[in-house]
Amino acid sequence: MRQVLLKIKYLGTNYHGWQVQDNAVTVQEKLQDAIEEILGERLDVTGCSRTDAGVHAGEYCCTIKTESSVDCFKLQGGLNAKLPEDISVFSVSDVDLDFHPRYSCKGKQYIYKIQNSAAKDPFLLGRALHYPQSLDATLLDKAAKDFVGTHDFSAFCGAKSDIEDCRRTIFDASVTRDGDLVTFSVTGDGFLYNMVRIMVGTLLFINEGKIAPDAILAILSGKDRTSAGRTAPAHGLYLNKVYYGGDAIGKEEV
Repeated sequence: MRQVLLKIKYLGTNYHGWQVQDNAVTVQEKLQDAIEEILGERLDVTGCSRTDAGVHAGEYCCTIKTESSVDCFKLQGGLNAKLPEDISVFSVSDVDLDFHPRYSCKGKQYIYKIQNSAAKDPFLLGRALHYPQSLDATLLDKAAKDFVGTHDFSAFCGAKSDIEDCRRTIFDASVTRDGDLVTFSVTGDGFLYNMVRIMVGTLLFINEGKIAPDAILAILSGKDRTSAGRTAPAHGLYLNKVYYGGDAIGKEEV
């Protein structure tokens, strides 16, 4: 028996998230289909996290356990030949049997893309939030720094979550602009349900004057979801990097 680590990229537009569901097409299902075609058996695919419908991934890590001796390079090529064009396997490697893509994870980086211009860019449809209002990236970058540190993020957690311990550590948070594209980047040891999307919604409320620029620490302390901003749409969100032992967790080029 061996365990194989697959690193994949995908556009989430056509999928109802990562995890297999009875009445919806998911990324995990498509990957299982391709693996079955190559290896001749229906294998469990264990992922590093769940992603919601419409969310994308620049790096998503998952594993399979198999007795097949297929070469990693050949497995990668075979899977990419079978997978839809919006899912790609960019790395295949053998890992120890005790490795777990979720529980061995030391941190993740998410990015959220905002297209900030009066006219929509059709090439970013479903891949960035169109935000036509004026957006002060410098102001929001300063405000985002208040997310850094270890906090109780109850105010930034979706209602569907049943997690009791909402303490998470954020290592880095920033807002940058490149022309009309504004990117929120956040790296942490873990994230709650809808946490990044609520962070973005809160920053947009700050931009709109609905929340004070220095209010984030008070919102964190209050632990009240209603004091934070709206939940930003899923289609601007990307799981960008997954960190394991030996990886340096910090700022990434995005």
